[in-house]
Amino acid sequence: MQLQTARDKNRDRRFHMNPPPALNGPPPFYKLASKGCERQRSPVTRRCTAPRRVAEVLLTCQTESVSFSTMAGVAVPIVELTGGVKFPMIGFGTWQSAPDVVGNAVRTAIDAGYRHIDCAWNYFNEKEVGQAIKDKIAEGKIKREDVFITTKLWCTYHRPEDVKRGFQESLNDLGLDYIDLFLIHGPPAFKPGPKWFPTDDSDFDDTDYVDTFKAMESLVDEGLCRAIGLSNFNTQQLERVLQNCRIKPAVNQVELHPYLVQQKLVDYCKSKNVVITAYSPLGSPGRDFAQPGEARVLEDPVVLDIAKNHGKTPAQVLLRYHLDRGIVVIPKSVTPSRIKENLQVLDFSLTADDIKTLGSLDRKNRYVDWSFCKTHKYFPFNDSA
Repeated sequence: MQLQTARDKNRDRRFHMNPPPALNGPPPFYKLASKGCERQRSPVTRRCTAPRRVAEVLLTCQTESVSFSTMAGVAVPIVELTGGVKFPMIGFGTWQSAPDVVGNAVRTAIDAGYRHIDCAWNYFNEKEVGQAIKDKIAEGKIKREDVFITTKLWCTYHRPEDVKRGFQESLNDLGLDYIDLFLIHGPPAFKPGPKWFPTDDSDFDDTDYVDTFKAMESLVDEGLCRAIGLSNFNTQQLERVLQNCRIKPAVNQVELHPYLVQQKLVDYCKSKNVVITAYSPLGSPGRDFAQPGEARVLEDPVVLDIAKNHGKTPAQVLLRYHLDRGIVVIPKSVTPSRIKENLQVLDFSLTADDIKTLGSLDRKNRYVDWSFCKTHKYFPFNDSA
């Protein structure tokens, strides 16, 4: 009980603290203090009962031939991976949702029809997310196999010998027997230990992300997860993984919106049958490190004009922009009306001119820039990348 209490206090603390003074500006994940960057580990008690997945995980269905699955009366487009792994193209994000509100948000999302929940170890709310899922299973609203769960390996677990432990911590917090999709959260590695967030270069680790990914392949072999992939990887880094992997990455989850189109990366991923998931598809206006006066894509006059023409909200237009380009989206909200609104994007499409116009807004404006590790050897967002 003492371990659990200490861990919960640390998790709750990071939602109310200022950034560490060593950082140049707020960190792109959380408000925290340099003495508030530790997280206690919990013992692993769950056992996997998922079917074994030994074969390569390959995308078998291009976005041009997407199927649909009716969920709570909503026909959500599905991308299917080998082995029948169905990946809903509209997911529900949980980043920066505080533990005391994320549970109700996830329950609302499931009731609305979402069947894809995006999580991560360092969101520090997986216990509450998992409990909300279990509540809906207990109610008979869903079965475990009805909901697709993504989570991510944080950078302090990149050493091959630490990969399974990092995975199992998320599995344990979520209270599940298996994960549908497990991603490397980003290419840079940090030194293992209770300090989860780097405050200077001495916290960096040189572990090669290719070795990390190879260690993740065994999780598929053991049936602990159904698919593995990447997040925040640039084209060159993704190519290195593809050249050295046994199980191909199914997904690359990256920041995408009209102010950050990343068309070269999108085209490359499509050419390799790697599904793109767009995080911050609305420009992440509610993140706690947003800068005063920064440009907000939701308020761009072009977006507002297109929304007016379609009788839709700016958020719905931005989500449809991704879907019409074959990109999975994971919008986040804790407001019930917006949670439902973000799913109501399947009754219209943008025109080719709309998509071209929105793409022309590209400013290469990255809201989640990982600047806390910009000097790391594997920092993914250099101009040359």
